[in-house]
Amino acid sequence: MTARPSRAYDDVGLLSPVRAGTPVEAAVGDPAWLQAMLDAEAALVRAQARLGTVPEAAAKTIGAAARAERLDVRGLALAARETANPVVGLVRELTRLVAAEDPEAAEYVHRGSTSQDILDTGAMLVAARALRLTRADLTRTAAALAALARRHRDTPLAGRTLTLHAVPTTFGLKAAGWHRLVLDAETRLARVHASLPTSLGGAAGTLAGYVEYARLAAPGDFDAETYPRELGAAFAEETGLAEAVLPWHALRGPVADLAGALAYAAGALGKLAVDVQSLARTEVGELAEPAGAAGRGASSAMPHKRNPVLATLIRSAALQVPALSGALTQCLVTEDERSAGVWHAEWQLLRECLRLTGGAAHTAVELAEGLEVREDRMRSNLALTGSQLVSERIAAVLAPHLGKAKAKDLLTRASARAEAGGVPLPQVLATTPELTGVLSPEDLTALCDPTSYTGAAGVLVDTALKGEPLAPGGRPATVEDGHGAEYGRSLAGDVRFDGGAR
Repeated sequence: MTARPSRAYDDVGLLSPVRAGTPVEAAVGDPAWLQAMLDAEAALVRAQARLGTVPEAAAKTIGAAARAERLDVRGLALAARETANPVVGLVRELTRLVAAEDPEAAEYVHRGSTSQDILDTGAMLVAARALRLTRADLTRTAAALAALARRHRDTPLAGRTLTLHAVPTTFGLKAAGWHRLVLDAETRLARVHASLPTSLGGAAGTLAGYVEYARLAAPGDFDAETYPRELGAAFAEETGLAEAVLPWHALRGPVADLAGALAYAAGALGKLAVDVQSLARTEVGELAEPAGAAGRGASSAMPHKRNPVLATLIRSAALQVPALSGALTQCLVTEDERSAGVWHAEWQLLRECLRLTGGAAHTAVELAEGLEVREDRMRSNLALTGSQLVSERIAAVLAPHLGKAKAKDLLTRASARAEAGGVPLPQVLATTPELTGVLSPEDLTALCDPTSYTGAAGVLVDTALKGEPLAPGGRPATVEDGHGAEYGRSLAGDVRFDGGAR
């Protein structure tokens, strides 16, 4: 590892390895956020130029200058301490760059706008770019889990409730459950992704500045009633975001919706992670993470260990994102037309939610695609209780002969005797007087076989995977392909955050 210079204010992911080095980290970093705000400025002036209220040449000059690498990110951060947000310094520096090229064009930078329009629109652009990466990873993870579910449709596994053996299930059904959660998470993110809105409100949500500047620049037949709608539509088209019905400076629904979907996605991945951790325990050994690079999972003190690091990283994100999401939802309680502190509190919370969820999704791809399934350990663990985990089945079979309550009581006593004596349950049942002439030893042995008591597990797997979308040629669908009819209804129309069609 080659050392590189670092600065005291660098955030390089040292304490957040789940997102360190992942694509989403770069997509939501300070330079990316700065570029998104500059993109919002450039899109706004292009929209104004389309409507004839800003010269085309000025829009081109501003767009060419709106490059993050031309600005000092750290300097803008420090300047923001004096203004409580980074947009004021950004506008000053962008205006300076534009003026150096064309002093007249500099007059049109940020015309009629306010800091929150730019930062909120930039935030939605950052979110859109992060969600594109995250959704692609969720789609790939879901495809890998679907393949596991198909492959292990009938692989018997001890079902566990309250941490103990309950009744048999199949690993295919467990994998189908993971698949369903991940697919649902992607669907929720897709719905939010399609509805991420621009922010266009001006100083207090009336668009007065936009309208007044346009009136002064437009011919005499300027229509102040239609212009705001035209500007909103043009701005949405220029950014690729949805058009909001109302300015949302103090109506934080878009951020709350995004936070909720990210929390669900992180939690869905967390379920996969915690199950892998549980089944990878030394004494269980039914699953193992992919080996990965040399040194993966190494302990600083115990050379023999190969820790489940992928699941650990994912679980760490799953525990953090819902808490951060709750704080973002709390920001719905916003005073007046613009907030003093609530809006400002969202920025870092939202960035953390995006990069933790994106990092978890990226990590889940490797985990799901390389997961090692140890069928032999699954079968041997089924035998640990000497067939007691099928006592439910025996009680059901005996109920018509003995009555439901009596059959359950008999199996409870027989299971206790089997456990205390270390004797297989079929042997105990074969010597139980109440069963003389009711079931033969052969019948008891067959009924006590846990591999034949998985209920409708296989059918449930088939049902869960029936609508799994496949791209042409049978390969798993990607975000670029879009989803099949069953899961793609949220993408059928482009929707705004209020649910209306765009």
